[in-house]
Amino acid sequence: MVFNKTEEEERQYLGVVLSKLRKKLFDLEDRISSSHSDVLEAKKFIWENKLDQAEQAFNREHVSLKIDFGEKEMAQRSKVQKLLNSPYFGRVDFVEKGQTEIENIYIGIHSFVEENNLNHLIYDWRAPVSSVFYDFGMGKADYSTPVGKVEGEVHLKRQYSIKAGVMEYMVESSLNINDDILLKELSGTSDEKMKNIVTSIQKEQNAVIRNETSKEVIIQGVAGSGKTSVALHRIAFLLYRFKDTLTSKNILIISPNKVFSNYISNVLPELGEENIREVHIEELAHKQLSGMGKIQSFHQQITDLMDAGDQDFIDRIKYKASIDFLHELDGFINYMDAEYFSPEDVTIDSVFISKEDLVRTYHTYERMPIQQRLEKVASIAGNRDRKGRKVSPATSRKIKSAIKSMFKYQDLLSLYKDFYHYIGKPHLFKYKSGKIMEYADVFPLMYLKSYFNGLESYDYVKHLLVDEMQDYTPMQYVVLSKLFRSKKTILGDRNQSVNPYSSTSIAEMKKVFPTAETVELLKSYRSTIEITNFAQQLNDNNKLIPIERHGEEPQILNCKSRTSEFEEIRKLMIDFLQSDHNSLGIICKTQTQASEMYQAVNRVSQDIVLLSFDSEEFHEGIIITSAPMSKGLEFDQVIVPFVDAASYHTDLDKSLLYIACTRAMHKLNLTYADTLTPFFKNTQK
Repeated sequence: MVFNKTEEEERQYLGVVLSKLRKKLFDLEDRISSSHSDVLEAKKFIWENKLDQAEQAFNREHVSLKIDFGEKEMAQRSKVQKLLNSPYFGRVDFVEKGQTEIENIYIGIHSFVEENNLNHLIYDWRAPVSSVFYDFGMGKADYSTPVGKVEGEVHLKRQYSIKAGVMEYMVESSLNINDDILLKELSGTSDEKMKNIVTSIQKEQNAVIRNETSKEVIIQGVAGSGKTSVALHRIAFLLYRFKDTLTSKNILIISPNKVFSNYISNVLPELGEENIREVHIEELAHKQLSGMGKIQSFHQQITDLMDAGDQDFIDRIKYKASIDFLHELDGFINYMDAEYFSPEDVTIDSVFISKEDLVRTYHTYERMPIQQRLEKVASIAGNRDRKGRKVSPATSRKIKSAIKSMFKYQDLLSLYKDFYHYIGKPHLFKYKSGKIMEYADVFPLMYLKSYFNGLESYDYVKHLLVDEMQDYTPMQYVVLSKLFRSKKTILGDRNQSVNPYSSTSIAEMKKVFPTAETVELLKSYRSTIEITNFAQQLNDNNKLIPIERHGEEPQILNCKSRTSEFEEIRKLMIDFLQSDHNSLGIICKTQTQASEMYQAVNRVSQDIVLLSFDSEEFHEGIIITSAPMSKGLEFDQVIVPFVDAASYHTDLDKSLLYIACTRAMHKLNLTYADTLTPFFKNTQK
């Protein structure tokens, strides 16, 4: 007999579960209050009594344990409070092979077990058995556990929408995730940022999330495929699966900018996990190359490319983004190691070191960086004088200085410049005005530093998540592998590169990570099919599979002048403010254009924010920004201004325009004056 066969029975059962959750919350509140009182009493006891050292240590340990207990209870309280809003979203009735008893498995964002009888009322979405909900319809099914595969059969599958403790509807689902529920989720507004997607994870996304064996997972996801949200859910799954050995402190996210970090910041806490530290890749570079002078940022490189159109600059970027360049630098490192150390007999004070001893010791420690190796040679070969006595510190310093001077170069930058002479291409190293090092040189220099001075590795990191993989070069990935020896999840979309001159494909990444598991997410969930088809004019990806969610056709609006274009955009903004949409992105090609737009339209509303690379927070409402800055963000409505031939005509421009258009979920408008960019065949208005 089916447990809770009818919708009315399900509603009654929901009431029972909510009642038990409320009782659990009451008990937790009571225990937290009691724990707080115990801590205060214990601290008062320590303060008011003269205790010996052993008693003080014992009582402090007692207080520490009470505080730890209280914090765990508070964390549990937070989970129960979330469950009270929506206890579960799915149900699977599963019969294990060889058994007759049906398990009624209700799946929610967290687990809930009755303490008195250990009855499992709700299973965490990350639990092994919950994968059946995402991966199978009715019939035969299986799931993996730490001790092996469990086979069986699905007898019933349901999905629920429960909000504020009220069941809005229930759906029988013979397939994986019911399309109607998925489309309802997708048709909502963007105010939930990256969104908690546990209620609608698709089978191919679930495979990525639950991969716990691969050292590197590379995710190529089309625009709107939810790849970043999937990656964050993967982190939440790994923290759940390996809770005894992996904590949020062991994970690091490399994100494109601070605004994006803020944009995704609510996902992991919503899933019951602490926020994870995020850094920009340039922060890593500044730390490793401290004292090396000014460094061009990636965003400044993009700005310079858009402004200057300098072919020599483009050629330098393209060359340093190639696998061949990496191989040439490896060849130079081998040559440097073999040829740039010129040892000779050393006689200092009462110490004599033969050339042969220097050569032998130098090659004994060939795995060490050059500078560290030379210090090792000096400390071993020159630690005793001719009579076997330990040398004085002053003599030791002289010996070290003499041995270090036997290497051709004493500083990293001179060695790096010499590399370009070695390959016969000295013109490929060039400073920006103001003695600023080009961004394309930053990571090759770090790579050379790993062999010359050594890099400071991040051993505490056990899992590294790298977003926007297409904007990193093979050289950068090799450097990241030296800094982080941990497991990695790397994601992005080749078609969304803001710099096509240094973009990296999966094929190139496989040369750096030959054992990586690569996954393609081809379904696009963000935009309506009309917006997706429109964007395909800019980048015809025949692998992309749009979800059949319909909306308005995108409009390209022809304006008589720049002044009338601003007026048209102001009208669109007013229409937005009167609509049900929550977010509007006005996405310009450059930050300069974005600033101009802000000055022209900021009086339309008080809630207009100009986002730049210096910004730190994402805001709902009306955002004005540049295409490079908008990567990874999504808006209910998007306006792309200035889509004229003067603004958009190069390959880089085309890539930026594609990024801007694919930020739109429900509505897309483009405006221009003069001549429309050649990337579109005709206008709609």
